Amino acid sequence: MDKQQKYDLIITIVEKGHADFVVDAARDAGASGSSIVHAKGTGPHEHESFLGISLQPEKDMVLTLVKREDKKSIMNTIAIRTNLNVEGKGICFSLPVNEVMGISRMQNMQRKTKKSDKETRTSKK
Repeated sequence: MDKQQKYDLIITIVEKGHADFVVDAARDAGASGSSIVHAKGTGPHEHESFLGISLQPEKDMVLTLVKREDKKSIMNTIAIRTNLNVEGKGICFSLPVNEVMGISRMQNMQRKTKKSDKETRTSKK
C-alpha cells in the first residue's frame, strides 16, 4: 500500500433522519466532521408500492474523511451506536483516498487535539 495514502473515506448509509446519530458517533470517536447527502434506496427490499405507485425509501448518506489509523475505531463506534448489526438499519464501509486537498482545518484540529491530549497526560503525572 502506498505510504502517501493517509486518509480513508467512511461511507455510512442509514434511513432518512438518522444521519445525526452517525455524525455524533463519528465525532465522539475522533472524526472532525462529516457531510450528509440525501439519497434513495434501490436495494431488492427497498421497492414498495402503494396504489400501484412505486415508493423508494429515502436515505441519508454520511461521508466522513478520517485518518487511516482512526478509521477502524470510528467505524466500530458508528456501527455500535447506530445498531448497524440489525438487519435493515444501514451499512458502513470505507474506501481509501489517494489524494486530498483543502483539509488544512481538519489537520489543525487534529494537531490541537493531540497537543491537548499530551498536555492532559503530562499534567496527570
